[in-house]
Amino acid sequence: MIKTTIKIDGMMCSMCEAHVNDAIRKRLDVKKVRSSRKKGETVVISEKEFTRDLIEFALKDSGYKVLEVKSEPYKRRGLFSQ
Repeated sequence: MIKTTIKIDGMMCSMCEAHVNDAIRKRLDVKKVRSSRKKGETVVISEKEFTRDLIEFALKDSGYKVLEVKSEPYKRRGLFSQ
């Protein structure tokens, strides 16, 4: 699994977070997506890594600007994780 952290400009409220999450779910195959307007970022958990171009395509009609994309292996935390 891959954890992709996307720095996004323009999220101002909880509805903005929801719009970003919906846009990403609609165009990308993700397991989990969570946005934070306070941090100005969206975190995506997926089976494959997404390029910046693909993420920008997913958000192209949303009005938000991608500032930075960082991917790393995702390690699940918890009692039963390997």
